[in-house]
Amino acid sequence: QVQLVESGGGLVQPGGSLTLSCAASASDFTTYYIEWYRQVSGKEREWVATINGAGNTNYEDSLRGRFAISRDNAKNSVYLQMNSLKVEDTAVYYCYAVRLRLGVQEDYWGQGTQVIVSS
Repeated sequence: QVQLVESGGGLVQPGGSLTLSCAASASDFTTYYIEWYRQVSGKEREWVATINGAGNTNYEDSLRGRFAISRDNAKNSVYLQMNSLKVEDTAVYYCYAVRLRLGVQEDYWGQGTQVIVSS
């Protein structure tokens, strides 16, 4: 069982920056892909970014260049740096860990952290 705890959400003005953190309890953290998703109330959860154990990254096209995902395997943590924030970035942001082990997918969600972009 893996526990994911997000932090770093809050209120920020348009154009500002925020860094979210996701701390994982996994003992073999590097075997997990870690992803960030976000969800606006009443809408489907949408994928934001992915990072694998080696640090390779991928982003939703519209967020590439503004958001940056990174990980510190020594601290079992993943980060999402968000720059030039827009009102439409307001959402609950979730951390998600997934791996394929012996043909079985293991995945876990964090509880989410609220980001509000407003003046």
